[in-house]
Amino acid sequence: MTIFDAMPPLWASSPQSTAARRSATAPQEPPYIEKSIEFRLGPEYTPVESMRRARGFVAMVLPALLDGRNDAGAVMEETLAVLAELVDITARHRASVDLGGRVSYDGEHVLITVGEMDQPLPHPEEEPGLYLVRRLADDIGQHRSDDGGYETWASIPVRPTIQ
Repeated sequence: MTIFDAMPPLWASSPQSTAARRSATAPQEPPYIEKSIEFRLGPEYTPVESMRRARGFVAMVLPALLDGRNDAGAVMEETLAVLAELVDITARHRASVDLGGRVSYDGEHVLITVGEMDQPLPHPEEEPGLYLVRRLADDIGQHRSDDGGYETWASIPVRPTIQ
C-alpha cells in the first residue's frame, strides 16, 4: 500500500508587464494541491477481506487528506461507503491479479478509483450496492485501463467549509 501526494503541474508565468499585473482586478488564489492515497491488494484476499482491508487502510489515512475540514466525519462516512461498494464489486469481478485503488481529494471532490473489473459496471438491479454509490456520488463511470480491464471511478462532492 502506498501513500502519495501529487503536485499540480507547474504554472507558467506569462510575460505581462508589471503595470498589467497590478491592474488585474481579480486576485488569484494559489492552486489547491491534490492529495491522494493508493492501495493494492493481492489475489490471496477474498472480496470481503479486500473490502475490509481497503476500507481500513483508507480510514486510517483519510483524515490527513481532509485536514482542516470541520465536516470531515461526514465526508469520511460517504467516502468509505462508496469505496467499500466499489471494492466489493471489483473484487468479485476481478480482471487482474491485484486489485488497486486510489482515493484523492482536490478541495471540491473526493475521487475514488478502483480497478480492474473483467466486465462493464453492472446495473444496480444486479448489484444493489450501486444504488448507494449513485446516491452519494455526483458522477460515476468506467474506462478501459492499460491492462484491458475496466477501472471504475466515482466522484463525491464536498461542500466548501465555512470558516
